[in-house]
Amino acid sequence: MKIGVINAGSSSLKFKIIETGTKKILLSKMVENIGEHDSDIKNHHEALESLDVDFSKLDAIGHRVVHGGEKFSCAVLIDEEVEKSIEELISLAPLHNAANLEGIRVARQKMSTLPQVAVFDTAFHTTMPQEASLYAIPYEMYEKHNIRRYGFHGTSHSYVMKEAACTLLKDVNSVNLITLHLGNGASACAIQNGKSIDTSMGFTPLEGLVMGSRSGDIDPAIVLYMQRALGMTLDEVEDLLNKESGLFGICHENDVRRIVERDDEEAKLALNIMIRRIQKYIGAYLALLGSVDAIVFTGGIGEHSIYIRDAVMGSELLKNIKFLSIETNEELEIANEVVNVLGLSK
Repeated sequence: MKIGVINAGSSSLKFKIIETGTKKILLSKMVENIGEHDSDIKNHHEALESLDVDFSKLDAIGHRVVHGGEKFSCAVLIDEEVEKSIEELISLAPLHNAANLEGIRVARQKMSTLPQVAVFDTAFHTTMPQEASLYAIPYEMYEKHNIRRYGFHGTSHSYVMKEAACTLLKDVNSVNLITLHLGNGASACAIQNGKSIDTSMGFTPLEGLVMGSRSGDIDPAIVLYMQRALGMTLDEVEDLLNKESGLFGICHENDVRRIVERDDEEAKLALNIMIRRIQKYIGAYLALLGSVDAIVFTGGIGEHSIYIRDAVMGSELLKNIKFLSIETNEELEIANEVVNVLGLSK
């Protein structure tokens, strides 16, 4: 089957055509700077037109949608009701879901005869028990305002879980793993019998591991201190935690390849903080799972940084645990989900 995969961002549109039977990428295009003053592409409709693709050759379209809330625990065929639900979830991921929805509406208008499927980053983590998904704040904050841990990178964690199970000759429904998606954004996931039971990202992708420019876990009172004592605005605090923290905040660099090559104390400290946080999550997940078949590294850093993998696995606790490095393929996972939802043959 030939499946088109669309990942619509606020100012970008990524598009791939994947042949699911062979797993080959037949086409890969990206449009950037959509709607910006110096761009010829004014909106997502023009972006889709500029791809110059014969969509009639496709069997279906899959759309990446960042946030599915509690409503979507799996990929779904898109109709007006699904569109409305995605729109209602914009408040939980304003930058992402609004752009994802724009891509869906433009694609459905242009390719009205093709079945189109929404695949949600959060769906894989809807199997978390409440003791993992709820924060210890008044329960009404969850009931009235949907404040809870959702987790992200689910498409990647799901894909590498299946690949790891195959490598380990294990049934996917009986495999126990700790998967580490390590890139500029990073998250860990505890997988028990093929299901996510905990993950490091939470209400937003800011929680958890130390990332390229995101802080990961911090004392929430720091946010109050920044506002009250330092006079910072909400926007300033948000920018600091998302864009000026993490590795970048410690050593003014967020590319692990360049940080590893440096020989200064700030670079070493940044890497040590990152590695320690990863090891803390692994330790916590080992306690939850009891035993694991493997620890899986994926994402740009997880796949390519031998330094990070060796440093993480250098702990005495982990020396007897198998680890794998698996290249993630979120677009292929989305394409496969489309095939499953539509009941098509690969």
